[in-house]
Amino acid sequence: MPEYLEKETLILGCGNILLADDGFGFAVVQRLNELKETTPKLKSETVGIIDAGTGASHFILSLIDEESKVKKVIIADIIDYGLKPGELTRLYPDDLPKIPKYHIDAHDMPLAGMLNDIHNRYGIEVVVIGCQYKYMSAPDVCVELSEEVTAAVDKAAEMVLEELEK
Repeated sequence: MPEYLEKETLILGCGNILLADDGFGFAVVQRLNELKETTPKLKSETVGIIDAGTGASHFILSLIDEESKVKKVIIADIIDYGLKPGELTRLYPDDLPKIPKYHIDAHDMPLAGMLNDIHNRYGIEVVVIGCQYKYMSAPDVCVELSEEVTAAVDKAAEMVLEELEK
C-alpha cells in the first residue's frame, strides 16, 4: 500500500504549473509546505500534502479502498464557476456535478465522479478549495499566476487549515 494511503487526510494540489492560473494547486501546496515549520497540524504523521499535478490525482484517488486509512481529501484546484477571478469557494461532493465544463481533454479529466465514488463508497469527506481562474495559457506556456489568483493562495492555504480543524 502506498504511504499516502496510511494518512488520514490527503491534501492534493492539482493543476499544471505551465498553464498560468492552472498552477494554483501547486502554489497552495508549496505554501502549505512552507507553513509546516510553524503549523503542527501540517507536520502531523496523519496528514499528507501532495503536488498531484495534472493526472496524479486520478491515480492517487483510484487506489483508495476499504483498507486505506484516508478519512478526508482536500483538493486545491482552479475552477470555472463564473466567479470573479481569484474568488475562492468550498465545494463538496453534491456541488461537483454542477460545475460547468466547457471541454474535456487529458488535462481536464473530471474528478467529480471519482470524488463522489470515494465519498459514497468509503465515507471519505471530500472538499475542493476552488479558485476561479482568470487566465489559462494553453496551448502557450506561462509559468506565472495572475495577480488575482496569486492573491488567493494564502487565503486558500488558510481554508485548508480550517478544514484540518473540522
